[in-house]
Amino acid sequence: MSPAPETLADQQQVIADLQRELSDTQERLAERTVERDEALAQQTATAEVLQVINASPGDLTPVFESILDKALRLCEAAFGALATWDGEYFNRVATRGPWTGQRQYLEPRRKPAPGSFAERIRHGENIISSSDMTQSDAFNSSPALQAAARFGMRSCVVVALRMETQLLGQISFFRREVLPFSEKEIALLQNFVAQAFIAMEIASLLEVLHQSTD
Repeated sequence: MSPAPETLADQQQVIADLQRELSDTQERLAERTVERDEALAQQTATAEVLQVINASPGDLTPVFESILDKALRLCEAAFGALATWDGEYFNRVATRGPWTGQRQYLEPRRKPAPGSFAERIRHGENIISSSDMTQSDAFNSSPALQAAARFGMRSCVVVALRMETQLLGQISFFRREVLPFSEKEIALLQNFVAQAFIAMEIASLLEVLHQSTD
């Protein structure tokens, strides 16, 4: 046991040390609480998407929309879009966010423009993140980014949907403010991409089964 402080200065120092330890403990507890709440929210979102997959096997639209809804909420993004790849075009199959109603700027099929993020995804990149897409090299060559900018979008991240080397599509998310997506948020988006891949695999297997049955 440590000897009792003998002077007033010693006592004050002990109190200051204890207060600092208490503050550090409270800070660590707050951090753990945030981490726990984030993990629970992610687990809940994952479970909800899986429920949609189970409820509508083979019907990809509600699955994709659910994935976008959950990702927008957890990553605090303003707009999200999922497009599949047919070998020549990206085909928009789901969108979420206030920009969704602006159909004239949301081409259902878009061929990747040279130098665009979509072109980089097509050529093998898996993650492209831009803190301010209007300042990126791809902006002037990308009608999609220019359309997004007209609605105030600034930061964005694009994640490839890929099976080994085969490109299946991409998911894009946008923020109105200049606020880059963190590594933790990108990892979360990759988890949602994995769920989209599972849904597409189930739909493909069901289609083969139906053809065999017919």
